[in-house]
Amino acid sequence: MNKVILMGRLTRDPDVRYSQGESATAIARFTLAVDRRFNRNNGDDNNADFISCVAFGRTGEFVEKYLHKGTKVVASGRIQTGSYTNKDGVKVYTTDVVVEDVEFAESKNASAGNDGGYTGGARQSAPVAPAGDGFMNIPDGIDEELPFN
Repeated sequence: MNKVILMGRLTRDPDVRYSQGESATAIARFTLAVDRRFNRNNGDDNNADFISCVAFGRTGEFVEKYLHKGTKVVASGRIQTGSYTNKDGVKVYTTDVVVEDVEFAESKNASAGNDGGYTGGARQSAPVAPAGDGFMNIPDGIDEELPFN
């Protein structure tokens, strides 16, 4: 089984391109900064891994429309490896997470205080709680896509 679940923040705005041809497909590339649970290197401040991700089709379109630098998300998908020969004739190996599903990991209000960037492992003092009625807030602009209005 090849299944990956990550929670982290986008390190920069996604790079989105569309495939050529009759039915253009969105291809969104982005990097997630994922905090490590334990700091393996005593005293080392770099306690995050930077994971290359790619999303295709509707997931790629969602990434393009709603995600930006600093957004905290939960992404699930699979690991894909590959290789190519660069212009100098050197074989380069790649590892990406092909994202099949992505969800917001915090409310819009909580992410507003993040300044749009990676915080270097700083953690919030308390988890983000849902609204008093127990429902999650829906980001602005997404309501026109909901099946109920």
